[in-house]
Amino acid sequence: MLGNVISLPLVVESFHRIGDNGRMARKAKSALSKTGLYYAREARGMSRTELVKRSGVSKQQLSRIENGLIRLRLDHLKPFANVLDYSPEQILLWGRYPGTTGDQNKSDLPASEQVAELALRSETDYSTLRKRRAGRHVDRTRSEGWIFPPSFVTNQLKSSAKQLVVVEAKGDSMAPTIMSGEKVIVDISHKTPFPDGLYAIRDSFDNVSIRRLQPLRATQPSRVKIISDNPKHAVEEVALDEVEVVGKALCAFKLL
Repeated sequence: MLGNVISLPLVVESFHRIGDNGRMARKAKSALSKTGLYYAREARGMSRTELVKRSGVSKQQLSRIENGLIRLRLDHLKPFANVLDYSPEQILLWGRYPGTTGDQNKSDLPASEQVAELALRSETDYSTLRKRRAGRHVDRTRSEGWIFPPSFVTNQLKSSAKQLVVVEAKGDSMAPTIMSGEKVIVDISHKTPFPDGLYAIRDSFDNVSIRRLQPLRATQPSRVKIISDNPKHAVEEVALDEVEVVGKALCAFKLL
C-alpha cells in the first residue's frame, strides 16, 4: 500500500458516492515510506537502471514515484505496467490488491483491518483457498484478503472487519447497479432482510450472489421478493425461510 494518498472512487449501494476517498487506500507514512512501484520492481528483481531503460521514464521521476514524493495516478504507472507484468491497479494498491506481495505485506498490518474475500464456487485450486466458518456454514475464502483502514470500516460502513466479507459479483443480473467482476463488501452480521435493500444470498448450489430483497410484510407466512436490477431477469417470490441471507451489501467498489 502506498504511503501517499491515492484516489479510489467507491460506489456505495445506498446510492451515495464516496468521491476521491483516499482513506480507502492510505497507510501512515510512519509505517511505510516506499510506494507500490518500489515493491513491484523489487518483486521482479529489477534494478532502477533497467526499469528506467525499459520504461522510458527518467531516473529522477522514477525516484520521486517510488519514494512517494508525488500524488500517484494510474497514468503515472502505465509505463511500468507492461515492463513489470503487473497492472497499474496492482502497483497502485500494492499489498492490498489480490495478486500482490512484497515487503509491504498484509500480515504487517493490524489484523482488525483484514477482510476475507469469498472464493467463487468455480475456483478449484484449494492450495490458494482457506476455510472460514460462518455459523453452520463453512465458506472457502481466497488466501489473499483485503485491507481497509479502521476509520473507513467504523465511520463509513458502521461495522467491524470481523463482520465483513468481500464478494465478487458474477453475471449481469444486477446491472447496471453492480457489474460482473465488481467487489461488494457484505456485513454478515445482518442476516434478516429488513429493511428492503441489497443482500448477498446463497442458492442451493452454494453460489453467493447479490440481489435486491423486498419482504412482503402482509403475507403469512412471510414471503420475500428476490429482485434483479436488470429488467431482463424475472422477479422471484419465495417463502422467507427459503432464502439464506449471507449478509447485507454495504458498498461496491471498482477502479475507474
